[in-house]
Amino acid sequence: MLETPPVRSATTIPGLTACSLCAGETLGENDVPGGQLGRLRRLDAGGVARLTLSECLDECERGDVVVARPSGAGRAAAGRPVWFERLAGDEPTARLREWLQSGGPGIEDVPAELSPLIIDRTGSNDA
Repeated sequence: MLETPPVRSATTIPGLTACSLCAGETLGENDVPGGQLGRLRRLDAGGVARLTLSECLDECERGDVVVARPSGAGRAAAGRPVWFERLAGDEPTARLREWLQSGGPGIEDVPAELSPLIIDRTGSNDA
């Protein structure tokens, strides 16, 4: 018997915000058409995340900045947005997809493969 996948709604689908300028670039001549922006749009089209594009996230030196926003359920569980830098390419996007499909911020911990890409937005300084 086939199991019916859970219905995903605005309250269960995490969001993504990406810099349209950074994500619109490709990773070289062998990259897929549309580059990272194409990958992120496919996440949106597949119901994995709601994509919002920003003209600039004011983190230009970090390149390919993507913010994973918690779903309504994630916010209810005290989830906070997670900022990533250098999040481009098939492998990091596949890990992002898996995490978001599992619930994303507030529901599931960030996968180990994506942890090194997190931008610390706490505002604390160790110096």
